[in-house]
Amino acid sequence: MPMNFQKHNFIEQIKSVLDQPLPGRAAQLKMSTSLPQYQKQIETPANVRVAAVLAHFHYDQEWKLTLMERTKRGPHSGQISFPGGRVEEQDSDLIGTALREAHEEVGILPKHVEILGKLSSLYIPVSNSLVHPFVGYSKQSPDYKLEPEEVESLIVASFTDFFNPDKLKSKNLTVGNGFQLKDVPYFDINDHVVWGATAMMMSELLVAIQQHQKINS
Repeated sequence: MPMNFQKHNFIEQIKSVLDQPLPGRAAQLKMSTSLPQYQKQIETPANVRVAAVLAHFHYDQEWKLTLMERTKRGPHSGQISFPGGRVEEQDSDLIGTALREAHEEVGILPKHVEILGKLSSLYIPVSNSLVHPFVGYSKQSPDYKLEPEEVESLIVASFTDFFNPDKLKSKNLTVGNGFQLKDVPYFDINDHVVWGATAMMMSELLVAIQQHQKINS
């Protein structure tokens, strides 16, 4: 295991990881589809939709990460994601967007969240979104309340599962309009397929942790 995932010192270690130069796109691409628009660096369009998501940790016997299954609507229909969404006028900044969306979608209270740092932004061509991922945690387990219009189900994942090589798989996936993606890498988490942008963001966090451990070992 690349890091001590016991309760003691975990948060300080994550802060330290995110305070270092991030591995960026090379790490994201480890979990990308083979489509050219994901494999190559694309200049962000002027009309891009800016969004923010929250990778949220809490401790319940072990470190857990909050994920959600989206309802069957929109360009990311049925996918597993972090809570998050587009910037709105009332948001003070991108952190404010991530916190507001996490509260609206799954009930995580902003006042209980400490932001630990930020991962690299990621452009998602299918929704023309530039997503800014923030990492945070709460000292207590959230009192989850799901927004039924946007959230089909909640996935409270064991963080250690993402480091388990048996959870890293690939398969063909059928997406909107019946288009089939070949050999898509994904994390098998609680019998859910975590792929696409969420898997790419997770990949950067995992690589950053592994690099930090190597430097400090």
